[in-house]
Amino acid sequence: MKKIFVLTGEPSGDKLASTVISKLKKNNLDIKYSCVGGTHLNSLGIKSIYDLKEITYIGFTSVLLNIFKIRKKINETVDKIIEFKPDILFSVDSPDFTLRVAEKVKKINPNIKTIHYVAPQVWVWREGRIKKFKKFLDHVLLLFNFEKKYFDKENINNTFVGHPLLERNNKAKTDLSNLINKDKKIISLFAGSRASETILLVPILIDFIKLMNDKFNNYLFVFHATDENKNYINEYVKDIKLNNIEVVSNENIKSQILSNSIFAVSKSGTVSLEICNSRVPSIIIYKMNFLNFMIVKFLVKIKYANIINIINDREVIPELIQNECNSEEIFKSVVYLLKNPTLMDKQINEINNTLNEIKSKTSSADEACSVLSSYLTS
Repeated sequence: MKKIFVLTGEPSGDKLASTVISKLKKNNLDIKYSCVGGTHLNSLGIKSIYDLKEITYIGFTSVLLNIFKIRKKINETVDKIIEFKPDILFSVDSPDFTLRVAEKVKKINPNIKTIHYVAPQVWVWREGRIKKFKKFLDHVLLLFNFEKKYFDKENINNTFVGHPLLERNNKAKTDLSNLINKDKKIISLFAGSRASETILLVPILIDFIKLMNDKFNNYLFVFHATDENKNYINEYVKDIKLNNIEVVSNENIKSQILSNSIFAVSKSGTVSLEICNSRVPSIIIYKMNFLNFMIVKFLVKIKYANIINIINDREVIPELIQNECNSEEIFKSVVYLLKNPTLMDKQINEINNTLNEIKSKTSSADEACSVLSSYLTS
């Protein structure tokens, strides 16, 4: 029986990995799995060797403060993978964790094929890392076609698979009549998948909702949360006593809520592509502590946080980063766009043109499965 170890480092990677593994499990029943994952991989019957929360850190200072704990977890993970003896180590995103593990695994057992899904963003910073990847990665799966030139340059096997969030899924419809009030227009809120992001952004978004409620009475605000963060948001909201806030974590319901939204306020990250693919106008927000921000500002070589803006080299989707990420600025930006529907239409049209350029011709899961299968049979 062939074996695959799936290695993720945060909830978004767990979700991405599950889209591929669910497809692979349908086509190949005779495969044994183990993983470092969360609720999505667990729903496929793949048990994680430990709770994903134990390695989900954000920001440079958090990593530095937990460096010994992280190093211990890396070594523990390497030991478990070597003990499992997989044919393939399938690592997904979170390169600061997953690729450190992959590098150590490859040194101990070169026969394990290492395939990494979601290429490290070398176009953002540290392009020289690619030379190091060549020593321990057998194949890299790219979400965006513009990334290919960086890996071709170093003769690293790579495949453009496209981004799964750009694929429309025909999920079963759920009756949302008990959740959606027809008299209210929905604004979707995304405070991030990591607990540290949620803790930082939820208070800002709650203050934004209060400002909106002072001026309008026809909006329902829906927080899209992970299962891990839902309880925190519900507890926070419970104490606020606002009656136009809901919190959802079910993926199917979140998708339907988003498709019924007139606007979205989203933390910068992969979820913004899901919003774009749903043709919902939005703004991007992000905030981190001052030291982390200064480090990032010094290191990165791009002007924007959002991938749509990066590709276009201009602000197609408004970004409120760091000091601008406050309730008043969010309020002003949202109200301005809501009062100017032509600007929202222009944003959606420009997004559509960009998405058409970066979509895979098939599906990301199919392309990734094809690569994994080829290594299983080689």
